[in-house]
Amino acid sequence: MAKHSGRIARLLAVCLFVGQLLTPLAAADAAQDALAQIPCESAILMEQQSGRVLFEKQADLAMPPASITKIMTLLLVFEALEAGQFSLDTTVTCSDYAASMGGSQIWLEPGEKMTVEELIKATAVSSANDAAVALGELVSGSEEAFVARMNERAKELGMTGTTFYNATGLDEEGHVSTARDIAIMSRELLKHPQITEYSTIWMDTLRGGETQLVNTNKLVRYFDGTTGLKTGTTDSAGYCLSASATRDHLPLIAVVLGAKTGDERFGAAKGLLEYGFSHYESAETPPPSPPLEPLPVQGGVSRTVELVSGAPERILVEKGRSGELTEERELKESLPAPFEAGTPVGTVRLLLDGEMACEYPVLTAQGVERMTPGAALGLFWKELTRMRRDSTE
Repeated sequence: MAKHSGRIARLLAVCLFVGQLLTPLAAADAAQDALAQIPCESAILMEQQSGRVLFEKQADLAMPPASITKIMTLLLVFEALEAGQFSLDTTVTCSDYAASMGGSQIWLEPGEKMTVEELIKATAVSSANDAAVALGELVSGSEEAFVARMNERAKELGMTGTTFYNATGLDEEGHVSTARDIAIMSRELLKHPQITEYSTIWMDTLRGGETQLVNTNKLVRYFDGTTGLKTGTTDSAGYCLSASATRDHLPLIAVVLGAKTGDERFGAAKGLLEYGFSHYESAETPPPSPPLEPLPVQGGVSRTVELVSGAPERILVEKGRSGELTEERELKESLPAPFEAGTPVGTVRLLLDGEMACEYPVLTAQGVERMTPGAALGLFWKELTRMRRDSTE
């Protein structure tokens, strides 16, 4: 490992050890001070489920993203798969243009045929530029049209510092992104769990074993819990990485841009991820306390309606502090009929040190119809029938 990367890793390890003797806040501050020295131009650590940022260093600095660009390429491919535009078994014929790509490649020949799944594997594992362009042409007809969709999707996701000029990440003037934007699109790609079937492959082959694939992301082999995601290296971008990993139900995304060496890139990402796993946990969301009571209904065929919580299964909290969560709730005093099951009637907030850790809706468990003359008559006869049955028992 490079000199600076090893030094930072040792410093972070010392901070984590000392943190055992400090308060959680002091320990986190010490580790963040160490992380601020990680050897890269820009970085961010994000919790995948909530999107909460746990650490950042110049996260909005616009920089060439190199092959991390392919995260957006793969996102659009998986969205097209989900939409039924094609399947993993669909055969793709390589165009002259796709075959002309330089840099990392699987040496596709014009007219050569591969399945969508094989091209995804080549893109995700070996960062093949020719495979990425072939996929882009399949989705949109041409790389130019595909890049237009890439930029459109970036805006939809709120990626305000990103402009794409190609589907590969090869250096091109104005082709830039930020660590924050890359974390956002990484999070979106990971909403398609199937991507990890490819991003976690260490070694594989294509063409019946003739073409070997080796993952450019060394963390896949050496870092416990790694789920992906994508490396990038060019002269302008330096060494870049969007690394995702999950331990004990806690999924994290660490983005590193502009490192000077591959070792520094991987060392910085490991430091970010270890910080996240050491200081945070994914805790089971506590149920509302006291339990939710039925809500009065105005003008309905029922006088009350049962309520249910829309809480997520798990929430992000500082490690060991889930028992310190406090609850706030805002609920309607009553609800006019008619309404459907799942109608929002309020909000529950879970707080830690006065800061919101989680917010979720309270919903009606059933729908209730409006009371009408016909409904009232039906209820009358139903109650009368019940009374007659009770009197004969």
